[in-house]
Amino acid sequence: MRKSHPVRRVVLATAATVSGVVLLLSLKPASDPAAASAAGAAPQATAAGQESPQGGSRGAAPAGSGTVTGDAVRTQYGPVQVRLTVAGGRITKAEAVQAPKGGLSDQKTQLAVPKLNQEAVAAGTADIDAVSGATYTSEGYKKSLQSALDKVKPASSGTSGAAGSARARTVTGKAVRTPYGPVQVRITVAGGKITEAEAVQAPKGGLSDQKTQLAVPKLNQEAVAAGTADIDAVSGATYTSTGYRQSLQSALDQAGG
Repeated sequence: MRKSHPVRRVVLATAATVSGVVLLLSLKPASDPAAASAAGAAPQATAAGQESPQGGSRGAAPAGSGTVTGDAVRTQYGPVQVRLTVAGGRITKAEAVQAPKGGLSDQKTQLAVPKLNQEAVAAGTADIDAVSGATYTSEGYKKSLQSALDKVKPASSGTSGAAGSARARTVTGKAVRTPYGPVQVRITVAGGKITEAEAVQAPKGGLSDQKTQLAVPKLNQEAVAAGTADIDAVSGATYTSTGYRQSLQSALDQAGG
């Protein structure tokens, strides 16, 4: 049997030691705490980068916003003109930039206009109640308010299809004669519904003035609420009520209602 040479044993032992060191060095990075920390930090940084753009984004401004002024409407006591502030298609502020002035008109304007402004914002339409004792101012206010609303519509609605068919239009019924004078009704129709009704002619003079001031606002409200000419007569103003209904029906016939 051959004896192994001492030098050979030393060489083999050295080779085994070197191999062991190399193996340990190759395993060390996998268990390095610093490397593990760096690997875990990368996903967190990515997540933070995704959240930042979301927090900084802003929505677009709503359509139908700005200020519009209605037509100046003449009344027996002076012009009435309404200005609206609109945001997102809704009335946020209403004000009368013109209203009757002088003498008793000052008191009536100070009483009526704030109430009309509040009603316009609350209702969002021109279908608001007249203020007692300020009938002419109230009617002028509603007309100017409607004209201002008509100017808002193009900014908040489409220009074709259903939006076009819902656009408001105004028709006037025939003048109906009564023993106390003619009665004639004008209505505004939008989307197949009456949005405003007014008597452009009504009995005047003496006791007729009182009856007209009492009856016409009620008839206007009933016409809008009912959407037809089937409305009740106002007690004490039978002839005016009958003429109003006949003129209202002729206006509805013209509007196709």
